[in-house]
Amino acid sequence: MEDYFKIGIITSSHGVRGEMKVYPTTDDPRRFKACKEVFIEDKNGDLKTYKVESARMSTDKVLLKVEGIDTPEDAVKYRQRGVFVDREHAVKLSEDEYFIADLIGIGIKNEDGEDIGTLKDVIQTGANDVYQIDLNDGRELLLPAIKDCVLEVNVRENYIVVHILDGLL
Repeated sequence: MEDYFKIGIITSSHGVRGEMKVYPTTDDPRRFKACKEVFIEDKNGDLKTYKVESARMSTDKVLLKVEGIDTPEDAVKYRQRGVFVDREHAVKLSEDEYFIADLIGIGIKNEDGEDIGTLKDVIQTGANDVYQIDLNDGRELLLPAIKDCVLEVNVRENYIVVHILDGLL
C-alpha cells in the first residue's frame, strides 16, 4: 500500500511571497485548505515536509504557500514537482471506496479463484470507474467497476475477485 498520495503538481510561482500554483490531482481541491503540512518532491524525487501557511482556490488551480519558500525564485525551483499528503492525513474513505494508488498492481481473480491478471490502471469516467486489466494471456480487459463485475476487493491480501460479463472478452 502507498504511504503518500499525490494531490497536485506545482505548475509555476505566483506573486512575490513565494506562493505556488498547484494543479490539483485530487477529486476535491478544497482539501488543500485543511492541510497543515504537505510533502513536496525535491530534485531527486525524495519527499520533504513543509508546513502549509495558506491555500486558496484560483479558478482551476490552488495557490499554495508553504513555510520556507518565500520568493518567486524559491517557488519556481519546484515547478513540475508533486505535492503529496501522507496516508494518515488523506481523505477518509467510505465503505467500498479505495485509493486508486492502492489498487494499481493488485491481482485479479475470477469467480473460481483463478489468477487471471493484474490491474494496470483505473479510468475515471462520468458514470463509473473502469478497471484496465492486463490479462495473463496477453490481452487487455476493460471492466466496469460496478457491483455486477467487482465481487470482492481485498487490498490487504492484494486481490480483486471479478465476474466478467458476456461480451467483454
